[in-house]
Amino acid sequence: MALAHRLQLRQGTSLVMTPQLQQAIKLLQLSNVELQEYVDAEIEKNPLLQRSENEDSDDNTPAEKAEKSDGELHLDDAKGAHEASDQLDASSDDVYEADSASDGAAAPESGPSAQLDWSNTGSGKGVSDDFDFESISSEEKTLRDHLEDQLALAGLNAADRLIAHRLIEETDEAGFMRGDVAAIAEALGTDVEDVEAVLGVCQGFDPVGVMARSVQECIALQLKDLDRYDPAMQALVDNLELAAKRDFKKLSALCGVDQEDIVDMLAELRALTPRPGAAFAGDSAPAVTPDVFVRSGPDGGYAVELNADTLPRVLMDRTYYAEISGLSRTDEEKEFVSECQANANWLIKSLDQRARTILKVAREIVRQQDGFFVEGVRALRPLNLKTVADAVEMHESTVSRVTSNKYMVTPRGVFEMKYFFSASIPSVKGGEAHSAEAVRHRIKEMIDQEGRETVLSDDQIVERLRAFGIDIARRTVAKYRESLKIPSSVERRRMLATGG
Repeated sequence: MALAHRLQLRQGTSLVMTPQLQQAIKLLQLSNVELQEYVDAEIEKNPLLQRSENEDSDDNTPAEKAEKSDGELHLDDAKGAHEASDQLDASSDDVYEADSASDGAAAPESGPSAQLDWSNTGSGKGVSDDFDFESISSEEKTLRDHLEDQLALAGLNAADRLIAHRLIEETDEAGFMRGDVAAIAEALGTDVEDVEAVLGVCQGFDPVGVMARSVQECIALQLKDLDRYDPAMQALVDNLELAAKRDFKKLSALCGVDQEDIVDMLAELRALTPRPGAAFAGDSAPAVTPDVFVRSGPDGGYAVELNADTLPRVLMDRTYYAEISGLSRTDEEKEFVSECQANANWLIKSLDQRARTILKVAREIVRQQDGFFVEGVRALRPLNLKTVADAVEMHESTVSRVTSNKYMVTPRGVFEMKYFFSASIPSVKGGEAHSAEAVRHRIKEMIDQEGRETVLSDDQIVERLRAFGIDIARRTVAKYRESLKIPSSVERRRMLATGG
């Protein structure tokens, strides 16, 4: 059978990510520092763009005007919040609508963007062709990045993750945790014991000795890792000032070993690293410029406002556009001017929508987690991207990009917006979901009340939790039990039998 070539014409529909939409998505996930750099580059290559020096100019974007007039959204005033939301949403097309379909969800059937076709807005030559949809290339990893990566894999609950995040922020470039544990506990509304426990977990991160509070503690952590922290070595570490004075006789008496052993032990100490974070690049905890401020109101509510200093103010020079449009003679010149005008308009629209989107998502996070601001980490509620996305009528991927590399200043400290999301455990009867932290607390209470004859297996714990209306799998109970450093039922029964 012979093969032959045929030419067929077919008609179909497909989703195309235009360069303009790529730019809008990229702007959304950039941090405020990266955004400033991106806008500077766009201004440099687009002669129609310029920075707005006059904040009161009529050329300010709607987001800037809204922020000046209603920058504070009082969350305890439903009417005021609704009116402010309407004002923010007025006369603004959602440039991220098409992003929903890009992640596999159904495209919206209504709304401003559904009626507008942005695909013909210039050729997009002003937008980078090597745009990465999901990540921005990172520079050499810092100690803080390294610790945050390990925190994500540590299996901590939402409350403990917030504590760990704060401890990492208090860690300097040498690898030492410089914060006061009591002050951190007070700021986060938790107990000193909880902060100490989380610090103990973090001190198990790589590099060995990181997040110690002193040189002695740093050395002790490294010796424990080498299984060399015996009583003699402990006494030596506790008296390093005598080692500096080379008072081997007194050290020998304190450590209970001869002077020759002291010399060998000191040689071991010299092989350790007094600055565990020195191998990493840059500052481990660079200064964070917040995108959002959350402030307590006099009436007990909370006000959310954008940080105006992080919002690039750009506008298109229409006078210059009219001038060069009249001077354009060739088709190539006219096309260039048209592309510059289209790209300038789209950048301004994208910046405006980015500001609105960050404010909407931040306001909803504060509304959902208001208990945290009042009572601390113990009051964190289960929260996922979908809950916030549904509330602000956006796609989950948009909310995910908004909460990445965006920070909010709160009365309890500075937090990345993504840290307010925590897992939930469903209810047996379809009622309100349970916080993972609350479920862990119940498991711990059950085990604390065990007797020699009443040790509970993981399956029995599952049955009791189901009686409370908590739908949970046995493997999840085992995971939570292990995260609490609680041994298995067999080991607990043996410990109770031996009185251990």
